[in-house]
Amino acid sequence: MTSDVTLSDAAAKRIAQIVGADAGKQALRVSVEGGGCSGFSYKFDLVEDQQDDDVVIAKGDAKVLVDSMSLVYMAGSEIDFVDNLLGQSFQIKNPNAVASCGCGTSFAI
Repeated sequence: MTSDVTLSDAAAKRIAQIVGADAGKQALRVSVEGGGCSGFSYKFDLVEDQQDDDVVIAKGDAKVLVDSMSLVYMAGSEIDFVDNLLGQSFQIKNPNAVASCGCGTSFAI
């Protein structure tokens, strides 16, 4: 399975820093779960191993894993890292989302 999910330069740099600082962790897993105030929510986890159904998104030293079910909801998305006055966070720019909430991790399709 191929992925059209991309990483921004800022996200790749931050993921490489986070994973590199945590011994034993190999990648950042991004998944979509039911729930959240808009119907679906993104979940971010540092993981040691890749699963059989994972799609690998790599850029530089950064590696992101997305399972095949979550990939359906994230098609065409960009994973970005934002550092501004409100704080630091990963954000998913998802063209499939018709609504999202202020927390930035919940969306509706």
